[in-house]
Amino acid sequence: MIRSLDEANRSLGSQSRSSGAPTLTIQVATGTGQGPTKLSAFDAALRAAGVHNFNLLCLSSVVPPASRVQVLSGPVSPAGEWGDRLYVVMAHERVEGPGAEAWAGIGWVQEAHTGRGLFVEHEGTDGHVVSAEIDASLRALCAGRPEQRFGPVRKVVRGAVSDDGTPTCALVVAVFKAEPWHDPIEMAQIELG
Repeated sequence: MIRSLDEANRSLGSQSRSSGAPTLTIQVATGTGQGPTKLSAFDAALRAAGVHNFNLLCLSSVVPPASRVQVLSGPVSPAGEWGDRLYVVMAHERVEGPGAEAWAGIGWVQEAHTGRGLFVEHEGTDGHVVSAEIDASLRALCAGRPEQRFGPVRKVVRGAVSDDGTPTCALVVAVFKAEPWHDPIEMAQIELG
């Protein structure tokens, strides 16, 4: 049985006030899963979060200007096709063994007037530690950029417990955008012959 705990600030991230509406919405979703192996548990968590069937390209920690971060209560539905590139910031933990806990979390800060900001991701076997590490990392990243005026820390932390020892995964993912491997116009020309 999977049990989970979300620490989520459901409010939207800051929007760019100087340029009107944001140009990029980054959606945050979570998932947990179990399977016969740690890899299959990871795939189940990807399916629960809505990011399966994509080639995930993990980004570092920078939120582009004119962005907003939106926390979803369910899976994300990226615009894209099977096998497309999906740019994400992701945290995931895979465990197995009776009573083993998997915890993953993403935190972020943004400037209110530009929308630019920073992401961090942490994972582990204790939800309180993961949450504290997110806070500590963001404090350090902000301190290293004293010229920026970042707003409050926002975070999403998700956990799952393997009660019976079944491999289990917890995942949090921030989805930036999907991109095809091929130019759609080229593909249409190829298909038309």
